[in-house]
Amino acid sequence: MSSVTVEQVIEALRPVEDPELHRSIVDLDMVHDVAISSQGVSLTVTLTVPGCPMRNEIQSRVTNAVAPLIGGAPVTINFGVMTDAQRANVRQMLNGNPGATAGSTQAHGHAEGRVIPFAAKDSKTQPLLISSGKGGVGKSSVTTNLAVALASRGHTVGIVDADIYGFSIPRMLGAERDPVMIDNMLLPPENYGVRCISI
Repeated sequence: MSSVTVEQVIEALRPVEDPELHRSIVDLDMVHDVAISSQGVSLTVTLTVPGCPMRNEIQSRVTNAVAPLIGGAPVTINFGVMTDAQRANVRQMLNGNPGATAGSTQAHGHAEGRVIPFAAKDSKTQPLLISSGKGGVGKSSVTTNLAVALASRGHTVGIVDADIYGFSIPRMLGAERDPVMIDNMLLPPENYGVRCISI
């Protein structure tokens, strides 16, 4: 136990991903104050939001990653919440530079200073729109099944459910959690590899 270093603990945590953000908690700068003693390892994990619904999952992942390194000694995890500056860094890491604008036309109005992801020539984003002039024909069913099938093939998939008569996609996907806000960036819940948001 005495031969274990802080760097080894950090490296053991590098593969641990935030369950919602799908990025390493080390790369997201969520791991702080790692301390090693004869009593075990203690560390602090800063969560993106207070009352994070994934807290228990993160605790389990961190414990499982560190425990083999320290031979069964206790792992004490303290939780904190990110500052506004830390959340801004996470948002930038996930979303890119908000000051950059794709395309050759100067952005203005609400688009000023925003990246337009599918406007870039090298964008791999493929928006698909499913609509009908009639209700009750299975638009939501087709959308859900298509999204889950694409996600199961390794694609990154998100759904914007803009049904003006009432949304049903979250229910079809079993998405029970509310979206999470990280520095004015809305992070929709994910089920079956599909993120969905209803408006």
